[in-house]
Amino acid sequence: MKKFFTSLAMLGSIGLSFPAHSQMGMMGPGCGMGAGCMMGRGNGMMGMSMVRYHFVMMNGINPEYAAKENPLQPSIQNIEKGRKLYDQNCARCHGATGLGDGEAGKTLNPRPANIAAASKMPMATDSYLYWTIAEGGTPIGTAMPPFLETLKEEDIWKVITYLRAL
Repeated sequence: MKKFFTSLAMLGSIGLSFPAHSQMGMMGPGCGMGAGCMMGRGNGMMGMSMVRYHFVMMNGINPEYAAKENPLQPSIQNIEKGRKLYDQNCARCHGATGLGDGEAGKTLNPRPANIAAASKMPMATDSYLYWTIAEGGTPIGTAMPPFLETLKEEDIWKVITYLRAL
């Protein structure tokens, strides 16, 4: 009987590893849009940085940012100002439309996130996006620069307003 349960446990763990292995292959660095990649461009969960995602799952968002909410309305003015700020500060790496395909980001590892998709995900709360832009890759060891000293708080909110409109 013990041998039966041991065999069953081994088969179960092998069986469970196949779906995970195949999904990881669909997220790998060589994965491109249209190549069977469920995550697109090798950027992680629907283009969200897997490094950042795992960090937040393990540690949460810095309490300094946790209660932040965007005070701006998604007006045409705020979206347009956010687009200009995005073009000046983010497009080099994240691409003109936020797909993570900017010229400067092509050599980065991990690649820049597809923020057009990531900004629509449930995890991408106002506080999460603000923290991401303000602190950049500093908390997670990636190349994204922090914008806390570069952009005013209202400008970060304008960028977030633009991202939500993508």
